[in-house]
Amino acid sequence: MPAKLSNKFGEIYISDDVLANIAGLATIECYGLVGMASKNAKDGLVVLLRRDNLNKGVKITTEGEDIIVDLFVIVKFGTKISTVADNIISKVKYTLENITGLKVKRVNLNIQGVRV
Repeated sequence: MPAKLSNKFGEIYISDDVLANIAGLATIECYGLVGMASKNAKDGLVVLLRRDNLNKGVKITTEGEDIIVDLFVIVKFGTKISTVADNIISKVKYTLENITGLKVKRVNLNIQGVRV
């Protein structure tokens, strides 16, 4: 279901794919990240996604004007995971709210692996 933003002139619908692309691009700009992972990590196999498939590592749930973001990432070995996670969460939240005007209710970060 697309996100809906209302103003005095009408309504704006933003698709979940657009929101996922914005969140994915904001995520890969963060330090300590190797890349996005597929959200279907079965049998312990985690696939590192290319730049053109970033939205496959993001799950967007919309509730009216609120957005819930689930990110699936792979972090760099030797970095402090909590610091990287805080950085990613704040960057994605700021970017989505700044670009779309919608409120990000929650950002859930799922770390699928650690790589060198």
